[in-house]
Amino acid sequence: MNKLYPDAAAALAGVVQNGQTIAVGGFGLCGIPEALIGALRDSGVTGLTAISNNAGVDGFGLGQLLETRQIKKMIASYVGENKEFARQYLAGELELEFTPQGTLAEKLRAGGAGIPAFFTKTGVGTIVADGKEIREFDGEQYVMERSLVADVALVKAWKADKAGNLVFRKTARNFNPNAAMAGKICIVEVEQLVETGEIDPDQVHLPSIFVHRIVVNATPEKRIEQRTIRAAN
Repeated sequence: MNKLYPDAAAALAGVVQNGQTIAVGGFGLCGIPEALIGALRDSGVTGLTAISNNAGVDGFGLGQLLETRQIKKMIASYVGENKEFARQYLAGELELEFTPQGTLAEKLRAGGAGIPAFFTKTGVGTIVADGKEIREFDGEQYVMERSLVADVALVKAWKADKAGNLVFRKTARNFNPNAAMAGKICIVEVEQLVETGEIDPDQVHLPSIFVHRIVVNATPEKRIEQRTIRAAN
């Protein structure tokens, strides 16, 4: 089975459609599948529900899809770096399902593992728990959270072999594996592609069974969200 595609647009072709739920990996601007996001913007699909820790920044990452109004709803835990995200939400132009960060990660992981729901203490006694089932375990209250399954997952890995076994680097490992697992179809953007068998099995972070399509982006931009430097002496 050949999972390799020549470019991001080809990798999305025949998969992305209007009204889909898209899980997107990354943490801030670290480990985002920037080439796939750009190709998704250029595809012109609309009415998307995007699941992501945040929505990039204005003009980059998922921020591009907000500017083109291709996203109708965000399921996210953080909006602080994107003024257009905040503007659309406060103006009632964008639906937002605010989710605690750890809960969001577990919703994706559980969805990928075939677990429909789970109980967590996070959010009990706050608006996060409004309308949700509350149950007591060992004298403590827990809120039931439904898991998340996406039509398509767009993720970024550092290295893949041709079978689709993935290796992530550092912070990029935070949400990418969970997003990949939660997608019915997973498309991965990688910096390095090696022959099957070249990655030590003990070094594989996500096995190939979760990966359907691969595209190589050997020179990603890798922007920095907040650059802080020390003044010269």
